[in-house]
Amino acid sequence: MGFSYVRELDEYPTGSRRIKILAMAVLAILIGSYEGVIAPVVPLLEHDLHMSLKVYGLISGVAVLMGGVASMAGGRLVDNVGRVRVLVPLMLLTSVCAFGMTLVHNETHLLIGRIVLAFVDGMAMAGTAPLVRDFAPRLGRAQAFGFWTWGPVGANFMAAAIAAVTLPLFADSWRSQFVIMGAISLVVSIVIAVNIADLSPRLRAQILQSEKKALGAADEQKPIRARALFGHVHIWAHVVGISLWLIIYMTLTLLGQAMLVSVFNLTAAKASSIMAGFWILDLAVLIIIGRVSDKLQLRKPFSLVGTIAAVFVMIYFISLMGYKTVPTGQLVLAGALLGAALACAYAPWMANYSENAEDVDPRLQGTAWGVFGFLTKAIAFVVLLVAPSVAELAGWQTWLYVCLGGLILYIPAIFLFRGPWRRTERPATVEPVVAVTTADAGD
Repeated sequence: MGFSYVRELDEYPTGSRRIKILAMAVLAILIGSYEGVIAPVVPLLEHDLHMSLKVYGLISGVAVLMGGVASMAGGRLVDNVGRVRVLVPLMLLTSVCAFGMTLVHNETHLLIGRIVLAFVDGMAMAGTAPLVRDFAPRLGRAQAFGFWTWGPVGANFMAAAIAAVTLPLFADSWRSQFVIMGAISLVVSIVIAVNIADLSPRLRAQILQSEKKALGAADEQKPIRARALFGHVHIWAHVVGISLWLIIYMTLTLLGQAMLVSVFNLTAAKASSIMAGFWILDLAVLIIIGRVSDKLQLRKPFSLVGTIAAVFVMIYFISLMGYKTVPTGQLVLAGALLGAALACAYAPWMANYSENAEDVDPRLQGTAWGVFGFLTKAIAFVVLLVAPSVAELAGWQTWLYVCLGGLILYIPAIFLFRGPWRRTERPATVEPVVAVTTADAGD
């Protein structure tokens, strides 16, 4: 198809126009994440397809991994051809894939359907984080990425709420959820297509401190090369560090309720209420800390403090597993504090990663976030595959010690990130590494 649907901006938008485009990017990640949520209908699928939970886990794991490969490929693609050129048609295609899930009648069909949907969706969503970077200058980037993170989290609430209301209306038919998913995705895709815009390659090559102040720009005569991004120690520190950090995050996202039910002998409803406390405080802190981080223009201190706090809360939570009965209020408090600590580290890290990659070459944001997308899917695959087996053989306490080890190992990586540790009166000027020939400099 042609690219006539793309509105490419030659002047950087300000005020409400910029906010509207950012809102479209956040809406896109919300709907894209919603299309991947299948948890509310898993019990119905198991019964209808005569499928075991183990088989479902394998199918989900393969689909997640394919989505990760798509994210990496999509990240490279959006750098070369533009964010909107990739996002809009693939979002429309994901709605078709959602409708296609209604044709599933056995485990093989489910495997094919999930792989196709995960691949198309992974490639489509690869442009959303780069869009947030494009339309979020550094003075507001952590808060913008905090809102972006609402997409994956909010999708779980959205899927659960829609299923709770509509499944009884359709005689508990799991296919009804994919029809609803497809319809919502189709309508929202059209809304996004009408309202979203892309920056011209010249504007994407710029580094912006604020809407009206540029810090530098890449040399547009030089080719866009991914190896330029990964020739720097601080980028590898980000990649390896966040992979370790994500182990606990993905464990709670994918298996939080199952762990609570197994260890503390809770009902599914109580386990969900505890996880709700985790996510509610996590969402709130993402925005609050993001705003403070932007105001101070500091990233690394928040990542460090949040991670250290998460380590102590996890030690406390693991200790609770040694008791036969634990008051629900105590579990809710521990879960909420863990959510707050992780959020304190997460939004500033996203801004820091974006800025560090931007300093190498502003034109490689898609590539950088494509790698992050792959990492999230790869860690999810490992968690789905390994955590249940470890928990079955050695208990959930053992797996949480693995998660704790990941957080502790993430801490030294923070010291390799670029960026100030304390606020300075005079804002630092930044020049992209691609525009110079010197080796890495210190902070």
